[in-house]
Amino acid sequence: MASTFPSDDHAAPIVIVGAGQAGGMAARCLREVGYRGAVIIVGDEAHLPYERPPLSKAVLADEQVPDVSLMPASFYAEHGIDLKTGTRAIRLDADRRQVELEDGAILSFSSCLLATGGRARQLPLCAGAAAAVHTLRTLDDALRLREAMRTANSVLIIGGGFLGLEIASTARMRGLEAMLVEQAPQLLERALPPLLSRWLGERAAAHGVQLHLNASLASLSEDAGGVRAVLGDGATLRADLAVVAVGLAPEVTLAREAGLRIDAHNGGIVVDAHCRTSAASVFAAGDCTSRPHAATGALVRLESWQNANEQARIAAAAMLGIDTAPAATPWFWTDQFGCNVQMLGHRDPALDYYVRGTLPSGCESGKALLFGVREGRLEHVVAINAGGDLRAFRDAVDQPLACAPQALCDPDAPAKQLARLALGRART
Repeated sequence: MASTFPSDDHAAPIVIVGAGQAGGMAARCLREVGYRGAVIIVGDEAHLPYERPPLSKAVLADEQVPDVSLMPASFYAEHGIDLKTGTRAIRLDADRRQVELEDGAILSFSSCLLATGGRARQLPLCAGAAAAVHTLRTLDDALRLREAMRTANSVLIIGGGFLGLEIASTARMRGLEAMLVEQAPQLLERALPPLLSRWLGERAAAHGVQLHLNASLASLSEDAGGVRAVLGDGATLRADLAVVAVGLAPEVTLAREAGLRIDAHNGGIVVDAHCRTSAASVFAAGDCTSRPHAATGALVRLESWQNANEQARIAAAAMLGIDTAPAATPWFWTDQFGCNVQMLGHRDPALDYYVRGTLPSGCESGKALLFGVREGRLEHVVAINAGGDLRAFRDAVDQPLACAPQALCDPDAPAKQLARLALGRART
């Protein structure tokens, strides 16, 4: 389909390396703010840019594979965006402003956005059972795991983070026996306060997940068409298949080889608040980045749908020299074991938490809000089945509370009224 979008053929294009959430949204944002020059997206997957959150849920669970594309194929043609799928960028020359592709093509650019995301971390000790061991990062990964689940009765999940728990939840929905091995003594103990970590473990167990906490994996091997895992304490687990969900390694090969600054602590490409890297005309966005925390200035790496969208918006504006609003307060959500859990702000072990409502016990439904406070400042809000209430507190996070934190626990006051109270605004 011919493009209907007028463009400036005299300027070098903006080249986006990475066709995921951040890359696709950055191209869209460029057009939304009026950029008429050439835009090229290079992605090594064969698919259109797509959303990843459904991979561990709807894609694995639904009878029909849902469409997870960010935009339809027609969008790229109609907006004059050259989308090169199934194509890998192998070299970035920041000084010459060039990207080399694996087929030998050289793309010159006025600006380059690295939106290279990350890759699923592997466990070397799983190599002996490679045929029955899965990871879940890409749509193709999800489709392979989905197919394997069709004929399986049991699944072993290694890693009790958000992804591992979502896979366990989906497996139980599909009727599979689910065993989960986590080396920490509690689930998500770095992301959630202890009260919620314990609650989530009880919730998962109530839904039939066999939890092995504070457990190490000594070996994993093939066993009668499935896998056999031996834990550090000698316990043996057998399942038809295994999924390794032990985190994400940021994909920074291009950036590192081009001499860009890489965060020695978290491995991400270091960017400033405008997504600028250490090289002129090179920007980065999404899971591959390490960006300054708005309140402390410390470099952090955020793996979330929202962060990818926010950095895509900010990078698009920065590449064009346009002022734009700063990144919104970090927000993350997960759906598992019949509950929607949403988080606003940053978790810190030093926070004191105050609870509004009652956490749903067992498999029951219910809703609650948890407020994380430090020295009179609201820094973290967690909602259990209360996403609408959470939204009321977006402006209050990272602000000094104008009331005692206990006042936020009033179950009879509407959330919007409590948010106004937190900010010291009149109840109207």
